[in-house]
Amino acid sequence: MRIERWFALWLLLCAGGVLAAPPIQHWRTDNGARVLFIQTRQLPMFDARVVFDAGSARDGEAHGLAELTNRLLAEGAGAWDADAIAERLDAVGARLDRGVDRDMAWLSVRALSEANARDTAVATLAAMIARPRFGKEAFERVREQMRIAERQARQSADQVAARALYRAIYGRHPYAHDPGGEAATLKALRREQARAFHQRYYTGANALVVLVGDLDRARAERIAAQLVGGLARGEAAPALPAVPRRPAEPGLKAIDFPSSQTHLLLGQPGMKRGEPDYFPLYVGNHILGGSGLVSRLSKEVREKRGLAYGAYSYFAPLRQRGPFVVGASTKNSQAVQALEVMRQTLTRFVAQGPDEAELKAARQNLIGGFPRKIASNRKLSQYLAVIGFYHYPLDFLERFPAIIEAVTSKQIRTAFRRRIDPRHLAIIQLGGASGDGETR
Repeated sequence: MRIERWFALWLLLCAGGVLAAPPIQHWRTDNGARVLFIQTRQLPMFDARVVFDAGSARDGEAHGLAELTNRLLAEGAGAWDADAIAERLDAVGARLDRGVDRDMAWLSVRALSEANARDTAVATLAAMIARPRFGKEAFERVREQMRIAERQARQSADQVAARALYRAIYGRHPYAHDPGGEAATLKALRREQARAFHQRYYTGANALVVLVGDLDRARAERIAAQLVGGLARGEAAPALPAVPRRPAEPGLKAIDFPSSQTHLLLGQPGMKRGEPDYFPLYVGNHILGGSGLVSRLSKEVREKRGLAYGAYSYFAPLRQRGPFVVGASTKNSQAVQALEVMRQTLTRFVAQGPDEAELKAARQNLIGGFPRKIASNRKLSQYLAVIGFYHYPLDFLERFPAIIEAVTSKQIRTAFRRRIDPRHLAIIQLGGASGDGETR
């Protein structure tokens, strides 16, 4: 049976209680890295992911530094330049991935568990992690790529609005700036800064290793040791500053932008990972705006009034309070009405919570859809990275359906009242001239 089908069956059969989940094994490497491992035998493959507390919140004033540093790891390491790295991985069919968000940076590889493919993929990733070259030409090339991407972002209504919302919510907090940096900060970045960032944050004590796949425990221990063994022990990154409950800049900010649509974003600090309100807020948001066209927001904005193709909401929990966001795009001429409907819908939901029919449908949808979220080694490794990085209980996956089933309307109402204040929202209204000359 393929692993995707196995996990789906496993969850669907056990959704009413505690799951007989594959056990998560855990240990530490000699230089302090935490390791989480799930053994699966259904496919002759494995996924390895190494996560560092090295997201953009660690940039300081050098916005874009975390992203630049992470990109440079694949541009030459150890004995190999960027082309050689790509050729080594292509030769064994391995897939490399990397990324940076506000909290974390990561590198991952997916490969066959056959010895040659496995050893080649692991050795290559280990060199990228511990022995990057930070060559001058590579630095200039990657920095220029980021500068081009930043210029393109300033031409995207979605990205301009999102960046403006983060600034309004977070003010001078490290979460305020985009991981991609800004024009001025990218221009000022220097190669020595990337080297120093890597030396400080890419350390054993600041690392999490996640392994999922066709490996036994002894092999997994050797792979984990090889992946991070070349790093100094170092120290874990310090705690980030707390995020206040209210936005730094509440109220409406109108931004002119050459677009026939107005982009509306409402937000404020929401929750951080692991808080007691997590599940009531998670289920409640699914009802409010996280379930597509059947959500409260979409019904009010789209179905009843035809103001937009859809409206949505989400929590993005982080190590400190991540944002709660409500959004939609509408015609410039309908922006004022759409914004008012969105605010009224949110206000009613915070005051009243969901009805029992909505709650029942949300439980069924979330529990029934959960198997698809971990229906591969890769997806499962992503979940393990979140569990490990944010120090969730190791039985999180096992208990997920039972916890969702136990959430009540009262818990949702109480959690939203405690966390969300519709009177103090940061609001971004971004739009401009339409194709027919209409202006706002």
